[in-house]
Amino acid sequence: MADKQISLPAKLINGGIAGLIGVTCVFPIDLAKTRLQNQQNGQRVYTSMSDCLIKTVRSEGYFGAAVNLTLVTPEKAIKLAANDFFRHQLSKDGQKLTLLKEMLAGCGAGTCQVIVTTPMEMLKIQLQDAGRIAAQRKILAAQGQLSAQGGAQPSVEAPAAPRPTATQLTRDLLRSRGIAGLYKGLGATLLRDVPF
Repeated sequence: MADKQISLPAKLINGGIAGLIGVTCVFPIDLAKTRLQNQQNGQRVYTSMSDCLIKTVRSEGYFGAAVNLTLVTPEKAIKLAANDFFRHQLSKDGQKLTLLKEMLAGCGAGTCQVIVTTPMEMLKIQLQDAGRIAAQRKILAAQGQLSAQGGAQPSVEAPAAPRPTATQLTRDLLRSRGIAGLYKGLGATLLRDVPF
């Protein structure tokens, strides 16, 4: 009995929906991890992962994942469609693939996925860092106001710099580093995604 072929648009939609669900679940944890790792010892703004998430939601709202949600759709769609393409190319007359061929199909899909993953992660890290800096300024300013009310010297509050958007960051990266700047870390991403 021949396997029923699923159309490419259906594979792309399936991959996109799976990616949206996955990123919605994982993004808050990834954001907290990045912010906790980027803290300077002298300026510890967050005490734990839950403290980081609570302060982030209070200062930035729930929609910090917009770039990830936007870019993960084509990333997962490419990965799913490429995996099916490589599986089809490696199969003989619809026979079940050997473990080695399954692994080769996955490696090929991971290689194709990196086209979207590398610039997406570069942008994600830049946005998370910009959000971290903005959140730290806001929290430190609030702490300065509290200590000023408690009788300590009032701190001079720096003017709040507007948080850059994904579009602004992309333009800045392209202007300063070119296309190659968006693909910085390509080798490490390949080493992670191809075996995965």
